[in-house]
Amino acid sequence: MNIEKARFNMIEQQIRPWEVLDQSVLSLLAAVKREEFVPAAYRSMAFMDLCVPLADGGSQGRCMLEPKVEARILQELHVQPHEKVLEIGAGSGYMAALLGRKAQRVLTLEIDAELARMATDNLKRAGIGNVEVRHADGSRGPQADGPFDVIVASGSVATVPQVLLDQLKVGGRLAAIVGTEPIMRAVVVTRVDEHAFRTVEIFDTVAPRLLGFEEPPKFKF
Repeated sequence: MNIEKARFNMIEQQIRPWEVLDQSVLSLLAAVKREEFVPAAYRSMAFMDLCVPLADGGSQGRCMLEPKVEARILQELHVQPHEKVLEIGAGSGYMAALLGRKAQRVLTLEIDAELARMATDNLKRAGIGNVEVRHADGSRGPQADGPFDVIVASGSVATVPQVLLDQLKVGGRLAAIVGTEPIMRAVVVTRVDEHAFRTVEIFDTVAPRLLGFEEPPKFKF
């Protein structure tokens, strides 16, 4: 496989048509080597328009989201060089690597110990030094480390957890994929002031549920 040709096609045929036109994001996708964050067994899938399994067949958030989904979320968040970012669900470390190239500091939480080690190793190999990978349950939020300018949930949740909203600075943005299959939507929530939040739906998609986040109660008849 011609890696650079595959990367070019990913950007031009998958990502641009999904309204990702921010040149800084497109340049970042060309610079950060996605294939180096994919397990060897799945490396041929690195540039495909699908979730790449990381463990357990990609269930419970153990996957890399589609390249176009990651790119669109990154574009919508408008991460700035002075900002502090929290990611829930480190996975292989790829999204954290992209965020680390735009932000001042990134803390990424991963509940799966094996994936936390994978992400740490991948980020170190890529020479990205402003990202901390922590083996922790992201559903509880890192109370001692907030507040954050940007929060990213790299997987789906039934609803946006209040514990994460509480960690946003005023003016801060949170991106998450919200809902239950077959209907989920990526949203960006902005903290307007101490008590108010504004939510914008940006696109429809489906993603595996992040491990540790509660499912909505089932109706009983």
